[in-house]
Order: sequence, then structure tokens, then C-alpha cells
Amino acid sequence: MSELLAFDQVVAGYGDAVVLHKLSFSIAEGQSLAVLGRNGVGKTTLLETLMGNTRVKQGTIRWRGVDITRLLPHQRVRAGLGWVPQEREVFPSLTVEENLGVVARPGHWGLARVYELFPRLKERRGNYGNQLSGGEQQMLAIGRALMTNPALLLLDEPMEGLAPIVVEELSRAVRRLGQEEGLPSIVVEQHPVLALSMTDQAIVLERGTVVHSAPSARLATDTERLSHLLGVVQRQAA
Repeated sequence: MSELLAFDQVVAGYGDAVVLHKLSFSIAEGQSLAVLGRNGVGKTTLLETLMGNTRVKQGTIRWRGVDITRLLPHQRVRAGLGWVPQEREVFPSLTVEENLGVVARPGHWGLARVYELFPRLKERRGNYGNQLSGGEQQMLAIGRALMTNPALLLLDEPMEGLAPIVVEELSRAVRRLGQEEGLPSIVVEQHPVLALSMTDQAIVLERGTVVHSAPSARLATDTERLSHLLGVVQRQAA
């Protein structure tokens, strides 16, 4: 398979503070990636750097073989990166349908397909963003990213603070996107077994660099290594 994304010796952070230290990894077309690690090791910064929201001091980011290290965030969206931030950032004064439509770009994903993936959004399409539950807001954030018709979804803590039944629904949707729709994801998630169940490959970060990489299915069964690298495995796959 051809290369989809690669970080090559990337040093990045915020202002003068360095968070990522010569970070290197790559994923192939069609592969989803779990990014694991304890709090504060650089997982969110990896996604922020991929979206162009940090200061890159050294190294290269390649997207389908093209250097995008210096591209602006909106240019990266146009190139095919779909960003689902941890804070969701739903527009509170817009309806569900307006939230989806305001970012729409031509392609496979439109309102009908998003509503088919998340029927609850269709039911709530006339409600404002601030009238939605946390789970509905997360569905909307993912749906809004899909409306940009990305080639890769970036999911930052997508299950944080959600009820188990919502986690189950969202994890099924992410797996479906990768397995049936051919849309891979990079998933940053505090619950390792859950993240591994949604992805093909995994990397573990420590102090801003990769300390372990493996196929997700293999790492999910290696409880001793998971415990050593991450501590207690807290949540099983939905």
C-alpha cells in the first residue's frame, strides 16, 4: 500500500516550548491509527501539529508524498484532513443542519449519508447546537468533519465524558467508516482497548516520541505490555 501520512523527525510545540521530540511514524492508505500514551505525552499535540496549529521547529510532515509542513490549517482541510477536536466546537447558535451545511464540500458525504450514519442527528436537525446532549454534539462534530469529505479523520478523545451506550454507538460508527466506507482515522483515546478496537495500527508516545508501535489487534491482546506502557487498561471494546 502507498503511504498516506508520515511524520519524519518532527520537533514541534507551542511558542518556545517543545512537546514533540523527533517524532516519526507513518501509515499507509486505508490504515487507521491509534495514538496511545499517558496524559501529557503529546497525543493531542500530534493532532494539532498535523492540522497546522503548532510551531514546527524541525522535521517534515508528508501527506500522500507531498510536504505539508508549512501549509495553513484551511489548506490541510482542503487536502483531505478532517478534524474532530476534543472540545467538539459545535456552533451553538446554528441548528444541526446548519452546522453540517456550513462546512460542506462536494463529494461522497452529504446530509443524507451523515443522517444515515447518525439517525439521531436527523431527528434533531432543527435543534440548535447548544440544545444537544454531549453524545449528540460528538455525533455532530464527526458529521461536520465528514461533510468536508476528508480522506483521513482526526479524532481527539472522541469518547470523553460520554455514557457507555453512546460510546458503543460512536465506536461502531468509527469502525464502519474504516471498514466499510474506506475512511481511516487517527484516534487519540485514553481507553487503549477501545482505541485499538477501532484501528489497524498503534503507536505509544512517551515524552513526545514513539516508544512502541504494533498492529492494534496484537497490542490489544498483550496486556502485560499495555500495563507496562500505559498503566491499567480501563475499558473494554464496545
